[in-house]
Amino acid sequence: MSKGTKVPGYMQGKGSRNPRGIIGDREIRYKCSLQNTILDVLRGRPGWQEVPGDGDWDFYWCDREWLAQNYDTMFLYEHQKILHFRNHYELTRKNLMVKNLKRLKKQTERELGKAEGQSFEFFPTTYELPSEYHIFVEEFKKNPGIIWIMKPAARAQGRGIFLFRRLKDITDWKKGEYQPLSDPNREVPETYVVQRYIENPYLIGGRKFDVRVYVLVVSYNPLKVWLYRSGFARFSNTRFSLDSIEDTYVHLTNVAIQKNAPDYDPDKGCKWSTQQLRKYLCAKHGVEAVKNAFKGIDNIIIKSLQSVQKIIINDKHCFEMYGYDVLFDSDLKPWLIEINASPSLTASGKEDYDLKFGLLNDVLNVLDLENRLTGKEKRIGGWDLLWEDGPILADDGNMECTPNGTTASIPNSFLGCHNDRKRQLRELFTAAQSIKKS
Repeated sequence: MSKGTKVPGYMQGKGSRNPRGIIGDREIRYKCSLQNTILDVLRGRPGWQEVPGDGDWDFYWCDREWLAQNYDTMFLYEHQKILHFRNHYELTRKNLMVKNLKRLKKQTERELGKAEGQSFEFFPTTYELPSEYHIFVEEFKKNPGIIWIMKPAARAQGRGIFLFRRLKDITDWKKGEYQPLSDPNREVPETYVVQRYIENPYLIGGRKFDVRVYVLVVSYNPLKVWLYRSGFARFSNTRFSLDSIEDTYVHLTNVAIQKNAPDYDPDKGCKWSTQQLRKYLCAKHGVEAVKNAFKGIDNIIIKSLQSVQKIIINDKHCFEMYGYDVLFDSDLKPWLIEINASPSLTASGKEDYDLKFGLLNDVLNVLDLENRLTGKEKRIGGWDLLWEDGPILADDGNMECTPNGTTASIPNSFLGCHNDRKRQLRELFTAAQSIKKS
């Protein structure tokens, strides 16, 4: 790419200045919008230097609001990296996520048949309000007595969510939100999604939980996806029951909700590591059943990303670290709840801090601004390469979490498996340097 080429990026209005060029042996200059674990990671990174004010940078961990305000009026140099793709919300707004999944499912059924469309049966029946309100009412009347859940399309941390069984339960709310806009100055009503509530969640100790899964996308064209081995299960603070659908402490697992419960105890164990969860499920259901359940999570990740692959504005300077929220039902079937473009990086305790510190350090290792790697790696720290324009198969020496005696090729996916990231990184960097010198 020539220096004069206009591309989305940071250097608008600085064309007369000498470009910094590709990073050599100088320090890597970074900016960060957040004051949490990611800032600790960046400040502790050898050879990285924080940039004050409007100084030139090589790497920017920005927030979504900054990107939305600045992306379309920026220039970037070849080597610069920035968090978030321009229209990341196509996957992370609840209504757009479902719209894109429905579209790809219909396309798949049309081109490959109904059977292939079954691979998209991982998100609940969903309608967007107000635009699909009348269609929803028809569906509601066909299934009397079931529970539905209302979610604001663009809010996070469980805000604005409630459950209901009767249509009249939302009548007053609907009157306030969705009356015709006779007043042209009236604010447009907030978009919601209404979903069929999963009434049979898998329970541990009588409590509901969901699983936070971290996914790193470094390119949409071609699609290149990394899956992190570690994550966590978030438990509700109260035993599950369908008799009290108005109790958010029973039905919503968000930490932002649970920490406000009157009997909340952060030391009680409202989080399990994904490794703990996988061991528990294997002990109860066997390795093969759990392997199939986690394979379903891989399917959710790839299908959801493919649903926006042609819509996301692909820019080689951009990357995205998503937080997927997945729920298992009583049959160990995984369901996609939502996808976060800005998963919380604030730690709730030492174990959570260690997880997120390692996770974010390994994001930087994958992006490899230091140019230490060969570009052919299938594993970098806790990240496993899941997809690169097609599925990635595991190497023979990387066959964890598989039944004894397994020799057949398996996907390079190890969610909830042992994460010896520090040892692996030492060996990886040593091997990469040897290859480069030879």
